[in-house]
Amino acid sequence: MIAQLDGYELLDRLSRGRDLDVYDAWSDRRACRCVVKLLRPDGPDPARARHRLLREGELLARFTHPHIVRAYEVLIEPEPAVVLETITGATLSALASERRLTWPEAAELGLHLCSAIHYLQGEGWLHADLKPANVIAEAGRAKVIDLSLARAPGPCRGGLGTRRYASPEQAAGGGLTPAVDVWGIAATLFFALTAQPPFDDGESWGSLSARAPRVATVRRMPRAFSAAIDAGLEPRPEDRPSVAELAAALGDALA
Repeated sequence: MIAQLDGYELLDRLSRGRDLDVYDAWSDRRACRCVVKLLRPDGPDPARARHRLLREGELLARFTHPHIVRAYEVLIEPEPAVVLETITGATLSALASERRLTWPEAAELGLHLCSAIHYLQGEGWLHADLKPANVIAEAGRAKVIDLSLARAPGPCRGGLGTRRYASPEQAAGGGLTPAVDVWGIAATLFFALTAQPPFDDGESWGSLSARAPRVATVRRMPRAFSAAIDAGLEPRPEDRPSVAELAAALGDALA
């Protein structure tokens, strides 16, 4: 495991997912804490998980943006690993479960997410899994994490992403466009404001059978702000604003 990676010492396992283990680690070369992502030894599809992990590491090592987590290093031997910067904040899912964000806080958060997604799209990529657990808030700055599902625009199989936050086109399969991440931003803001996801139907893909509730029906806020979120959750991709248009709407609501 991580003890075999030269220059890194395992301190604690932070989380365990279907395919990956995430560790708090110490880097001898950098003399600092860092985060290391490794394949689970008992994962169900190690070849696919390895491909996703290495692709994510290569992307994060290449990307430079204040609202996207930074990768320090991608290791191939003795086992695949991605070394990331440590972010000391909490995930948005943890924060909003304790205290719902005010609408100005959520608008600022949305502007940070729009900035990150605008950059990703300019590099030719979609995040495709924006959700509260993949956003960390640190000292008033949001950072997007987990690019394991990132891909270029184009066809995809059905069932991509996280059920409660996935857009209809992700759930059904078909062509993915930048509108998929506009949906992800809006769905994340919906949770930040209400402490509940747009859809909560257990094992079903909610966006396939219903429209997301209007956010103002769950919590009161200025009409211009709620309209921007509702527009991002339009079922048809072509009816959603672009990332730039969503950012402009959020900025106008703040002003």
